[in-house]
Amino acid sequence: METITTQLMEFPLQLLVHLASLFAVVFFLYQKKIGSKEFCFSYVAIGVVVFALCFLLERVKLELGFALGLFAIFGIIRYRTITIPIKEMTYLFVIIGISVINALSDESISILLLSSANAGIFICLALLEAFLAKSSERSILVRYEKIENLQKDRRDELISDLVERTGIDVKSVRTESVDFLRDTADLRVYFEDQPQKPETVADAPSALSSYSDK
Repeated sequence: METITTQLMEFPLQLLVHLASLFAVVFFLYQKKIGSKEFCFSYVAIGVVVFALCFLLERVKLELGFALGLFAIFGIIRYRTITIPIKEMTYLFVIIGISVINALSDESISILLLSSANAGIFICLALLEAFLAKSSERSILVRYEKIENLQKDRRDELISDLVERTGIDVKSVRTESVDFLRDTADLRVYFEDQPQKPETVADAPSALSSYSDK
């Protein structure tokens, strides 16, 4: 059984490695690529809490059902105020995964090996961002009031109108739903992602969500 002295020495070292990985992923990958600080606070807070929770509970005997239920909560995390895009949810999963790995590492895993594992995760994410996300297709959900443009023979007019309103290079459009009572339609507008920070779609009557992955 670990002594209190051993635990006091182990916790700060693992926490230091974890915080370094956490800040690298959140601020050097996520924020730099997305260009927004909207989820940075949540990512760091969740990462620190999950790490502390796993580190402490790993040293306490838990019933299997309770342990599975605890981590099932993290698997279904969803904020009801807004719709979280797939990419943001992926980063959230990465943060939780890193937190669990760093917290549950025992004395059989050296700090150097743990640091290497975290560095490997960071490098993989960086390579994915650099090569796969460079020209990825993104989308935005827009509420559109000119439903007469939804007819097949007016497709060009629809796209031209969306380009003029949003200022983005629209590649394709998909109709999500149509409300004939209000004469509005919810459209999924697809476009090529740009390296700069996406601007707010001010001219659209009502943007239903922020930029999200396809």
